[in-house]
Amino acid sequence: MATVEITRHLHRFFPALQAGSIQVEPGPVAEVLRAVDRLAPGFTDYVLDERGALRRHVALSIDGRVVVDRATLRDHVSGTSVVHVFQALTGG
Repeated sequence: MATVEITRHLHRFFPALQAGSIQVEPGPVAEVLRAVDRLAPGFTDYVLDERGALRRHVALSIDGRVVVDRATLRDHVSGTSVVHVFQALTGG
């Protein structure tokens, strides 16, 4: 099982994710996010835009590497991977 870590700022919107670590089946990032959405309905609406791409102010990493394919989310998540979902900060 892959592990998805959700930052604390999302807990107030999705109390079902307050455990912090969620175990999901491995696969493409898009499917991993859908698995989280099944546990916390509305999660993908928060992190993905209307085209299914990561929103501008959301960052996602797999095993410490930032996901580059923000549009199709085809990066593979293995059964030993740790995925982090967090708010991206912009500005200066």
